[in-house]
Amino acid sequence: MATLTSHTLNGTDGTHAGEIPVTLTNLTTSTVTFTAQMDEGGRLSENIDAKDIDPDAMYELVFDTARYWAARNMPAAVTQIALRFAMTDPEGLYHMPIILNPNSYSMWTSR
Repeated sequence: MATLTSHTLNGTDGTHAGEIPVTLTNLTTSTVTFTAQMDEGGRLSENIDAKDIDPDAMYELVFDTARYWAARNMPAAVTQIALRFAMTDPEGLYHMPIILNPNSYSMWTSR
């Protein structure tokens, strides 16, 4: 079983960016692996069964940030953040933290 985690931080004020909808899709098969939502503290932790991971596939993790910024009355150019990556180890840990702003974002990954 693999685990995909994330932490979203609001770069405008340094707070946790919670309750953002997230979708993981296998781009090779167009199969949605999961849909979830960041918790109130801006954290996500999803276990993915090893049989649902194709080490040769490309995956896309999409954070739908439009409602988050709208709720803060902040006009945003970046209304979705899409991260594309491979999950080569069906038993691996994939951590995708993001610092988001209405018009930009920064991400990194650790395994």
